[in-house]
Amino acid sequence: MKIGILGCAGRMGRALLNEVLDSDDCTLVGGTEMPGHPGIGQDLGSLAGKDDIGLIVSEDTTALIAAADAVIEFSTIDATLRHVALSAEQGTAHVIGTTGLNAEAAQAIEAAARRSPIVWAANMSLGVNLLLGLTERVARSLGPEAFDIEIVETHHRYKVDAPSGTALALGEAAARGRGVALTDVADRGRDGITGARKTGAIGFAALRGGDVVGDHTVTFAGLGERIELSHKAADRRIYARGAVHAARWLEGQPARLYSMADVLGLS
Repeated sequence: MKIGILGCAGRMGRALLNEVLDSDDCTLVGGTEMPGHPGIGQDLGSLAGKDDIGLIVSEDTTALIAAADAVIEFSTIDATLRHVALSAEQGTAHVIGTTGLNAEAAQAIEAAARRSPIVWAANMSLGVNLLLGLTERVARSLGPEAFDIEIVETHHRYKVDAPSGTALALGEAAARGRGVALTDVADRGRDGITGARKTGAIGFAALRGGDVVGDHTVTFAGLGERIELSHKAADRRIYARGAVHAARWLEGQPARLYSMADVLGLS
């Protein structure tokens, strides 16, 4: 399978380059960055910490999408929306790991998925997707009168959005389990005299520091007991591995918006 990496010079982009280059059944056909990026012109192999492979970082996203069977990106909202529109025009499969997407962006991705197959997930790791299922199940079993739900996530100092996309996905899973809309029960910030906790609220806390790849814990706190479901990522290649697996899975799939639950057969 011919795979291209959009936003290939960032931390996740380099991890994706490594994953594709190490794969026996995928071929790297190129990588792009935004115009003016200092990585443009570098050899993709060197960028991934390997020997040169004769492919350089380009800014020609249209050409890369046309050449690839599937493209993968973990980038910005604006870049993702530009890229997904190009993929829809070409009918190229697209794997999106970009976080922080709002409702308007979600609608644009859903529209593009009517013309090309897309996997969009807040987190590509197998472990996190299992955690999502467990969170929904536990929330369904433990009612809001007896158990409060708090979600804590920790990431590296360079992460620009909070709460993380994975934390919000966990909140959505918990809300589904309780049959409510997350927008109606989310508590995304506490400071000062906030008053007592609201029954049924789903709280979020975001920690930033150092080089933490990503830690997420969902706590169900009752009177006299507490249940904690956690996932800790030690290497961002778990996300790259999942994204490349999703790209392989998309081969031959009809145009539609898919989740990692679809890819992993969990839905």
